[in-house]
Amino acid sequence: MSWADSSPGMQMERVPVDGHDKEEDGEQYPKKPEQRKKIVVVGLGMVGIAFIEKLLKMDSKRREYDIVVIGEESHLAYNRVGLTSFFQHRKVENLYLNPHDWYTNTPAGALNYHLNTTVTEIHPNNKVVSTSNGDTVPYDILVLATGSDALLPRHTPGHDAKGVFVYRTIDDLQKLISFADTVKDTTGVVVGGGLLGLEAAKAMMDLETFKQVKLIERNRWVLSRQLDGDAGGMVVDLVRQLGLDVLLSKRVGKIEVDQKNAVKGVVFEDGERMDCTCIMFAIGIKARDELARKAGIKCQDRGGGIVVDSDLRTSREDIYALGECASWESQTFGLIAPGIEMADVLAFNLTQAKVHAPRKFKRPDLSTKLKLLGVEVASFGDFFADRDGPKELPARGHAPKKQANGTPGVVEQVKSITNGPVPIPVKALTYKDPFQSVYKKYLFTLDGKYLLGGMMIGDTKDYVKLVPMVKNQKILDVPPSQFILGASKDGEEGGDDLTDDTQICSCHNVTKGDVTKVVRDGTCKSIGDVKSCTKAGTGCGGCMPLVQSIFNTQMKAMGAEVLNHLCPHFAHSRADLFNIISVKKLDNFPDVMREAGKQPGSLGCESCKPTIASILASLYNMHIMTKPLNGLQETNDKFLANIQRNGTFSVIPRVSGGEITPDKLIAIGSVAKKYNLYCKITGGQRLDMFGAKKQDLPDIWAELIAAGMESGHGYAKSLRTVKSCVGTTWCRFGIGDSVGMAIRLEERYKSIRSPHKIKGGVSGCVRECAEAQNKDFGLIATEKGFNLFVGGNGGSKPRHSELLAKDVPPDDIVPILDRYLMFYIRTADKLQRTARWMEQLPGGIGYLRQVILEDKLGICASLEKQMNALVGTFFCEWTAVLKDPKLRAEFTQFANTKDTIPTMETINQRDQSRPAYWPAGSTKQDFRQTQWSSLSWQPMLESSFFVDKKDSPGGASATLKRGDTMLALFLLKGKYYATQQMCPHKRAFVLSDGLIGDTPTVAAPISEPKTGAKSGNSTDDPTAVPDQSSLYVSCPNHKRNFTLNGVDAGKCSNDGDVSIATFPVEEREDGWIYVKLPPVEELDGVLGTKKWIVKASETEDPFKKLDEKLKGMRSKKVVNGAGEMGKRVGGTAVKVGGEGGGGIDW
Repeated sequence: MSWADSSPGMQMERVPVDGHDKEEDGEQYPKKPEQRKKIVVVGLGMVGIAFIEKLLKMDSKRREYDIVVIGEESHLAYNRVGLTSFFQHRKVENLYLNPHDWYTNTPAGALNYHLNTTVTEIHPNNKVVSTSNGDTVPYDILVLATGSDALLPRHTPGHDAKGVFVYRTIDDLQKLISFADTVKDTTGVVVGGGLLGLEAAKAMMDLETFKQVKLIERNRWVLSRQLDGDAGGMVVDLVRQLGLDVLLSKRVGKIEVDQKNAVKGVVFEDGERMDCTCIMFAIGIKARDELARKAGIKCQDRGGGIVVDSDLRTSREDIYALGECASWESQTFGLIAPGIEMADVLAFNLTQAKVHAPRKFKRPDLSTKLKLLGVEVASFGDFFADRDGPKELPARGHAPKKQANGTPGVVEQVKSITNGPVPIPVKALTYKDPFQSVYKKYLFTLDGKYLLGGMMIGDTKDYVKLVPMVKNQKILDVPPSQFILGASKDGEEGGDDLTDDTQICSCHNVTKGDVTKVVRDGTCKSIGDVKSCTKAGTGCGGCMPLVQSIFNTQMKAMGAEVLNHLCPHFAHSRADLFNIISVKKLDNFPDVMREAGKQPGSLGCESCKPTIASILASLYNMHIMTKPLNGLQETNDKFLANIQRNGTFSVIPRVSGGEITPDKLIAIGSVAKKYNLYCKITGGQRLDMFGAKKQDLPDIWAELIAAGMESGHGYAKSLRTVKSCVGTTWCRFGIGDSVGMAIRLEERYKSIRSPHKIKGGVSGCVRECAEAQNKDFGLIATEKGFNLFVGGNGGSKPRHSELLAKDVPPDDIVPILDRYLMFYIRTADKLQRTARWMEQLPGGIGYLRQVILEDKLGICASLEKQMNALVGTFFCEWTAVLKDPKLRAEFTQFANTKDTIPTMETINQRDQSRPAYWPAGSTKQDFRQTQWSSLSWQPMLESSFFVDKKDSPGGASATLKRGDTMLALFLLKGKYYATQQMCPHKRAFVLSDGLIGDTPTVAAPISEPKTGAKSGNSTDDPTAVPDQSSLYVSCPNHKRNFTLNGVDAGKCSNDGDVSIATFPVEEREDGWIYVKLPPVEELDGVLGTKKWIVKASETEDPFKKLDEKLKGMRSKKVVNGAGEMGKRVGGTAVKVGGEGGGGIDW
């Protein structure tokens, strides 16, 4: 697909791109009128107007140029290719490429046009042109688009007779129409059987004044420049059936005239004659280069055109030539497509080459698809490769070896003398159906891996698919026969391609069959049930999109309705909630719950709270640690850092586009060394530092920010990175500034919250070193700009991205991405990557193109405005924390002491420190049923700690230390709850950092404790009836949900193997919060950190056996880079698939 030029407002009133390049800010652009250069275009034909349109579009932001166009015809630019239609409507305006008001509605001074004016002379030294009305027009840049004249055989006697015409302009047609009325019911003749000749013949037939129309062609078939003999012969048969008499192998020797010099017949070179009164010549064109030739500009001999290089420059400075008047590599082109390509190249280079490699005009694509006299005709690619030899072969094709100058080598020349000419390395696949008048011939390389070109008659519907295959020169993934016969269908695919034994959750070794079974037998009726029953999705959570998809498929198969409601608290999808919040202008969680929730006073849960927080951040870009968003975010957002498995955090500064200075690298290294942080370079081209203690985070970021860095938002569901290769910055193959574009995009979209994380990539050429085609958005530089891909990702279910727009100029990338990303933010489900969103989008990529490029829904202006508002409110969240003492105070390990305790043993490995491996299983000790010898109230924390958090919609929490035990304290709905800090699942001391939620439950009395004092909830009354809402905390690591109140306090609702101890809490008038606890020694004996800390000795190094084998292999003899197979290594025979039964089963 080509980039949609028709997108409303795509370039007009575009805001500057945020970035580091001063050329991109508003101080330099748009240019003031007195700073603009003047471009004078000579010729208002199809190529001239194409250049003007493209220049206006690409220059709309910068406004570097004003244009003056001078046309010699009395008409505005019109469609010469559609001249035949003029005979039906006789209205010139119907052929105009742009209406009259288009010329007047351009920005002030951008375009001035002059009709009925001929440029008579160019003065290159003075940089002015003279016109037929006596004016002189100065220029900074001159573009010649003078086109061509139709050839008239002036050597043929009678060529100047009355009734002789050419088929070129509206004036030519008007003259023909007037003359035809004077010679009704006679014979009209068209000379020339090419594309123009067949069009002219149709035009003459459409007049319905001639009794008969005949076509004279000197070759043995028509369209000899596009078709072979078989195809051309079929066209002859078809047009004859439509009433056109075709005379083949005939040449006009003389035109007979009467006494008034009017045509009365033609005499052929073979002596035959034929009566006729009107002759129209369509035998070719001649480049109009006389103006350039007169000015001393280099031209080809005998009217061969104005010589231009690959930049379209002529021999004189600042003068360019486009279209049929230009001669490139001694060739002129009579088709419109090469002229449009020239216009595109020049407009691009004048406007976009500052931020992109200049484009070069290359061998144009001469593919054509037309309907001539009702006959569908198409030729594409190298359509005569089997006759003339291929013009070029793909890199992996089989081409004869040539010398550096392109000529065959000496050996090949000798062989051609002794053995005859080398066979053409092309194979043709031909299909001919005389009954349906269908002809197809496709040309392939000898190995059938590449399509080179072809031709089609009658059935041309595959043309649009085949042309890109030739242009892209990619290896075909189907055998050539399928292009004609179609793909074989041995059987229909079965919907889901995963078998039941496919592992979908590696954390808990859950297979697809495990999930489908519990859904089919009715055990699980919701995705929450599936998570509870199978534990799928309760580990890292990466499998949840796949689990959700399998669940949905099974429910639909059973005839059940699948709802995409956000969670039990909302009967709406995320997209619905986004619209509700946006339309009603809600800006806090309680208001959202009140307006859209099922229970107005609910606390929400670990699903809806971060989702709504993300929506609020997407709409209003508030700091996520401040009201009203605090308490709604996951732990990562809560502390602006990714929590790691030992309770420490990672630090990730932004490295836009992967570009970083030595000073910043030194600063990162200094910080990492000072705080003993583990360093790892990521796939997103930035440096992660692991092992940062919560209390050290502000100091770490203070040093990084002082060194000129800012938050990389590695903790957020937002843009992570825009990966880039070096592109034209350094690479000799680069054609686009991938680094510059990546930096601009990352700087623009950084910090913007979205349904899931977003990753981008920009590659400087088709070698694709930045892997842009597996990103949420990716750009690959082309000679014309960038191909823009969307909807890709890696992960557990990789997806290749899809092409949204092709050859997009650099200036247009930002508005398209603004629309795409904002549309995704508005409409995606919770935690839905763009890949899954694209898969579920009705109409897929086609619909997305309509919305984003064609503004089908009329929302593009709104999408851009909303994105601009978000971009304009950017701030570094860590900088804001450092400036706010209250926010900075959040970063402590304990709220009641400055003491610190390590939470997991560390291992020194490869000169760095990392946490010990997690133990294999959970701690199944029933902490909930612990029998304490006694409980007494202990003052643990001053209540002033929560003074600003009591009305927090998401609740508040604190971590406490008593002896060697860590406790978690929660404040919810004005009540306090206390539990152990350790989650038994992986013995991680993290519960106070988890999200708090509620689930409606049925009230029931709490049973008496068995003996002694048992851990309880916020009341000391064992017979009290709890709230209707069951409150719980969700472990931030693996989402184990532990109940905080009621009869089930301490239970894990989605993992029956684990439980936690809970303790009564109360706030007293003395300003302290008291927790009812056992003696310190007893508490430490059950919950002490030293007892439960994960130790390095608990797990074996998983690489121990491998390291032993590798150690033995180091002394092994290497032959040709590989060890000798089967030799004994370190006392053990290492075999790969060999005999003896000891081979490795891959």
